[in-house]
Parts: sequence; C-alpha cells; structure tokens
Amino acid sequence: MNELMNKTNLTPIEIALGVDEKGRTTARKLYEFLELAKGQFSRWAKSNITDNQFAEEGVDYEGFDIDVEGNIVKDYNLTAAFAKKLSITAKNQKGEQARDYFIKVEEGAVKLTSKIQELSPQLQLLINIELQQKQLQQAIDTNKQEIQNMRDVITLSPASWRKDTSSLINKIAAELGGYEHIKNVREESYKLLNERFGVDVKTRLTNKRRRMADEGVCKSTRDKLTILDVIADDKKLIEGYIAIVKEMAIKNKVA
Repeated sequence: MNELMNKTNLTPIEIALGVDEKGRTTARKLYEFLELAKGQFSRWAKSNITDNQFAEEGVDYEGFDIDVEGNIVKDYNLTAAFAKKLSITAKNQKGEQARDYFIKVEEGAVKLTSKIQELSPQLQLLINIELQQKQLQQAIDTNKQEIQNMRDVITLSPASWRKDTSSLINKIAAELGGYEHIKNVREESYKLLNERFGVDVKTRLTNKRRRMADEGVCKSTRDKLTILDVIADDKKLIEGYIAIVKEMAIKNKVA
C-alpha cells in the first residue's frame, strides 16, 4: 500500500512530531511539541487519552512501552484524527500548527482512499491483502510480547526476587500511567502481604532497626534498611511476596 509520506523527505513539523508512514504521532512527541507542562505527561495522558470517554483504544490510540534511561514507561500511538483533537485543547500557537498539520494528513488519507477505489478490483484486492498481512504481523508481534511478559512473571525466581519483583512493580506503575505510581503499587503489595500472612512489615522494619542499634550498627546503615530487607529475613514472606506481585502484574495486564 502506498505510504502517506516519504520518510526521507519529512518536513520540520513531521520530524518534531515523529510522524510515521501512517501519519501517526505518539502522545509523548505531541505533548513535547505542544510545549505542555513538564513532568505532567502521565496525568495529561490519563485525562485526555485513557480516561477519555470519546476515545477508543485500538481505534484512536494504541498503548506501548518504551525504555527511557532504563525505565519502562507508557506511550501511545495516536491517529491523525485523534492527535488533531488533542492539539485543539492546547489553545496555543503550537496547538494550531499541529491541528493544521493533522487536518492535511486526514485530507491526504481521504484522497488516497478515493484513488484506491478508482483502481481495478484486482489491484484493490492486492492492496487489501497487503494491508491484512501487515495487520496480521502486528497481531503476531503483540502476541509475542504478551507471551514474553507472561514468561517473565511465571519464571520469577526466588534467587532474584528483589530485582524481578521491582521490575514488575515498575511495569505495573507504567501501565497505570507513570512512575509516580510506584509508591502506591509498593504500598498495595505490602498491604496484601500483611493481610495474607498476618504480619506488619513496617513494625518489623522498626524492630529490625532497633535491634541493629542495640548491636552498635551506625544510623546511616540502619536508615538504608527497607521493607524488602524485612521480607528477605523470612522465606515464607519471600514466597508470599513473589506470589502477590505476580497476581498484581496479571491483574494490571502486565503479563
């Protein structure tokens, strides 16, 4: 199928928006282009994309994970039509520029569709077959990632439980909208651990620090202790914590 644009001949706004061959941009690229408040992307994405009652996942946008300095965060591919709607909300010059650009992209897509309809039935069939193959490959790639995520959860090992559970918690936070959710996700995991095993990990942490103080361990070392250190002292708590984080990962569709 003919591409909407030549990747080797991108305009400055297309480069800034990271526009792909389908005329789509990403939420993070659009947010940056619109010069919106720094550090507020997750809140903006939740309000305008994932919680937007007029936006449909798989139609207007598609979520995906990206690696930013070793951290997995959420981003979204946006259709030209949806990106145009989001651009209007910016109410600034950048918003107008983006809106005008995506209007042109939509118009180009309509013209392309019209030209395809003018082709012979045989050529239209070939184009549809190519499109279906691309969609099938995308579905295969998505399934592969889901399978890999499930493997990551199933194979979570007690030998590396700290690293593995931390990785899953980061992914859960990213799925919820950003790394500002990490603290809440961790607190939820500790709460579930307390409820299921009849313990109070925070009290255990306090007691552990007191014992170390009595043993003459310096304050700086005691202050570095975390609830994970308390969990590490009890094999049953380790196993329970691993199970809880796995469940949370599956519940939040990380696996």
